[in-house]
Amino acid sequence: MFAPPVPAAHDPLLPAYVRADGGVRLRFGRVGARTHRLELAESGGYRARFPTTFDASCEAVLINTGGGMAGGDAMRVAAVLEAGSDAVITSQAAEKIYRSQGTETRIDTALTLKAGASLAWLPQESILFSGARLARNLTIDLAADARLVACESVFFGRSAMGEAMLRGSLRDRWRIRREGRLVFADDLRLEGAVAGSLARPAIAAGARASATLVAVGPEHLLGLDDVRGLLADALPDVEAGAGIVSDILVVRLLSPDAQALRRALVTLLGHLTGRALPRTWSI
Repeated sequence: MFAPPVPAAHDPLLPAYVRADGGVRLRFGRVGARTHRLELAESGGYRARFPTTFDASCEAVLINTGGGMAGGDAMRVAAVLEAGSDAVITSQAAEKIYRSQGTETRIDTALTLKAGASLAWLPQESILFSGARLARNLTIDLAADARLVACESVFFGRSAMGEAMLRGSLRDRWRIRREGRLVFADDLRLEGAVAGSLARPAIAAGARASATLVAVGPEHLLGLDDVRGLLADALPDVEAGAGIVSDILVVRLLSPDAQALRRALVTLLGHLTGRALPRTWSI
């Protein structure tokens, strides 16, 4: 079953029953030479679809039928990869986080990779409208020999529409454990005048899009120089850096141009996963 939502104070202007609350639970397993979906549970307005793939992996596309999330909405994703399975999980489109009247929008993701499993966690970006309040939590549990590429990105307003995230909040939390031991912990918190904070040189120097990417596996430890070479060739308005933390390749990207950051991500993710990105990334 899905974990219960974290209790939160309801916005007094809207009753709880109008809030979207649901999620998707997935389990993948290897059957013969291919990975198949073994279990699927859907609740609320959240769905998963499984396009045909032409290799041994299984691809899942997460869909929010509500078209976006507002204050008080909650989404939970739980995925388990059984031993030896290979999966790609992405989203149909960018997730729009609309203005809140006080309560947070919550996205909680729990990924479990068992022995020899491999996962590419590749949701498209979250777009935060001015006044949005997003609390996003990503928890990943890895077997000792599991392989992972995971990416999360945020656009602060729709720059193509001349919008900026003037006010609001973002709480972004990562926890990665290998064999039960915490190997990566990362927390980001922006509160209040977000655009003003992003303009500060020590925070984002005017960037309006950011991404964090991690890769777990021995090949990624050996490929650090290649990744840095790709980042050096990125568009001039993408600032990026890469390093090794607890045998995990960690990459950060910032840009004042959301589309430039997305193009850099497409190149980098294609290199790290060794495969073409899901078709939804090209739409």
